[in-house]
Amino acid sequence: MNKRQLLQSFLAASALSFGLVPAHAQTPIKFQLDWRFEGPAALFLHPAARGYFKAAGLDVSIDAGNGSGGTVTRVASGAYDMGFADLAALMEFHANNPDSPNKPVAVMMVYNNTPASVMALKKSGITKPADLAGKKLGAPVFDAGRRAFPIFAKANNIGAVNWTAMDPTLRETMLVRGDIDAITGFTFTSLLNLEARGAKASDIVVLQYPDYGVKLYGNVIIASPKLIKENPAAVKAFLSAFAKGAKEVMANPAVAIDSVKKRDGIIDTALETRRLKLAIDTVINSPDARADGFGAVDPGRLSLMASQVSDAFGTKTRVNPEAVWTASLLPPAAELNILKK
Repeated sequence: MNKRQLLQSFLAASALSFGLVPAHAQTPIKFQLDWRFEGPAALFLHPAARGYFKAAGLDVSIDAGNGSGGTVTRVASGAYDMGFADLAALMEFHANNPDSPNKPVAVMMVYNNTPASVMALKKSGITKPADLAGKKLGAPVFDAGRRAFPIFAKANNIGAVNWTAMDPTLRETMLVRGDIDAITGFTFTSLLNLEARGAKASDIVVLQYPDYGVKLYGNVIIASPKLIKENPAAVKAFLSAFAKGAKEVMANPAVAIDSVKKRDGIIDTALETRRLKLAIDTVINSPDARADGFGAVDPGRLSLMASQVSDAFGTKTRVNPEAVWTASLLPPAAELNILKK
């Protein structure tokens, strides 16, 4: 060997000894969120900004989404390798596409409780679920709360309601204007949007599904079966890096929101920090999450949800809970011990 070759060999050996990997060895992961770059997106954008995915040998690109249904479909199509989506939307896809060769699989629970709520203004006279009977409710047709409303209605013996469909950007506006009596939506999304449209917090009634007998799981990290089969180590590495970042996000949301600001410079930092904190307090670090353990599910509760989704969504086949979820790729318990007591 000449001196140049010896130097190259030394540098390569040094890189390996220090756990460094060349750029071309990074595994590309295309990841799609369920929604826009808002506060909760910090759960993924923060570990990306801190270099945790890169340090795990992954080249992760994160795109905004336009609803959980779209995220599930795009992962199923192969356009994305992984994503963040409502578990009910994933269950519906499985049951309505039994012959699909690439049905995504949930690999980590993030929103241990559904964020879905019914929201109304006090002037409507709505204070409890029973008051919704005969009222005019509004939400986009794909809204998770609207799709799951039959489960909420059954659990609370609610009579028939009248639905109005609209674009997501008009939902809270129509409620404030009085065009509809109540809306369904994610609590941390619609509650703050109502305030932004002039409604006082003290005038808003929030009926959170988990508070009224509906123990549906919320959003999960999903992965394509192709990726799980061909590169399970990449999925495990992603989940470990995510858990590390999520712990920091929950410890300091105000700092973590900077990662969202970098992706969307026009966000209201104070508003999105509140949205992130609300998501953490209501659906991430909830009593149910602390009971199950971050990232995990309770098998009995998962089976009940599968049955409820099959009935409420009128799926072609029954949801098989064992097909939509796997815990085999979760990080060790020590890495998942991230929830504050």
